[in-house]
Amino acid sequence: MKQNTVTPPMSGTAVRVLVSLSMLHGLNDAMQSAVTATYPLLKDDLTLSFGQIGLITLTYQIAASVFQPFVGLFYDRHPSPWSLPAGSCFTLAGFLSLAFATSLLWVTVSVFMVGIGSSTLHPEASRLTSIASGGRRGLAQSLFQVGGNLGGAIGPLLVAFLAAPYGRRYIAFFALLSLTAVFVALPVGRWYRRRLQLSTREPAGMRVRTESPLPLKTVVRSISILLLLIFSKYIYMASLSSYYTFYLIEKFHVTVQASQIFLFVFLGATALGTLIGGPIGDRVGRKYVIWASILGAAPFTLLMPCVDLFWTVALSFFIGLIISSAFPAILLYAQELLPYKLGLVSGLFFGFAFGVAGIASAVLGKMADWHGIETVYQVCACMPLLGIITWFLPDLKKQKGAEAKR
Repeated sequence: MKQNTVTPPMSGTAVRVLVSLSMLHGLNDAMQSAVTATYPLLKDDLTLSFGQIGLITLTYQIAASVFQPFVGLFYDRHPSPWSLPAGSCFTLAGFLSLAFATSLLWVTVSVFMVGIGSSTLHPEASRLTSIASGGRRGLAQSLFQVGGNLGGAIGPLLVAFLAAPYGRRYIAFFALLSLTAVFVALPVGRWYRRRLQLSTREPAGMRVRTESPLPLKTVVRSISILLLLIFSKYIYMASLSSYYTFYLIEKFHVTVQASQIFLFVFLGATALGTLIGGPIGDRVGRKYVIWASILGAAPFTLLMPCVDLFWTVALSFFIGLIISSAFPAILLYAQELLPYKLGLVSGLFFGFAFGVAGIASAVLGKMADWHGIETVYQVCACMPLLGIITWFLPDLKKQKGAEAKR
């Protein structure tokens, strides 16, 4: 069978489609991280409290999380080749609005529109990544995720060099990224339309119709454990993505621009860790990657509140490198548990991750107002210790090996 972009998913990797999906994820997450990177500018311009900053984040994360499982389930049942360009249009409108917002309400409406764009992209693009993977799902998912992490790392730099020196109105330049995303998404839509035309007997987007490898009770327990692991990971990640710049400014008296560069160090490390996590999971099993990436970050998170600026930045790099390898492994583990609901699973886990981050940002913002920003990091440092519950996950790789020998 020929390997091309219109053959069934296991016949080969549609490289150009995977690269385009990774680029879309990168553009989306650059704009997503730009929202949080503009917080110091919004705080100064509109005289906001940390609690109000948390409310803005909560609004964004609700829009970008609550809708995701429903979007994933809807497109599992009713696939559309034009969902990704439509989502990018919401993001474009949100950024144009955010640049000129003059009140807290206006800001929250703007970030809500940006969130709707993310809520559309993540489950759909992740599902299409699986379809285009050619069976190499760990590699494909890592490529997809690393695009997002690279974009997330670049977003604060763009804010630091475009908006921070010249004013918040320059946030409008991020609308150009949204427009770029629309043009990148159009060829993906045409590719997917051809796939749908060739698979009229499988109207749910050619998802793989296989049974779960485990009994339903074990699947439910395993999904619950994975969600708890997402909970621990993203509470800590929220403390860094939303408040790391404030922490550096308050504790070490660095400038806003310097704090954005140090945030880039952390986000760049998360991109590298994500790229590593998927292929390693293909080789050694996803359970061991999950175990090492969450619990393995705990010594560094516990140490970080106690060190000087140099070691804070260095430890943030190692934390990002280690802990970021968890998400591709967790998502693929969940997709292997429910292989016939790829969109739903992707939406559930992306949505839950964003939801946890949003709620955590709001709670951590209030904590910072009441007890100081350093207390936030002392409390959140313990969250990776929850990685110990990975012990209770079944080893799917060993199970597949045992079934192959029978």
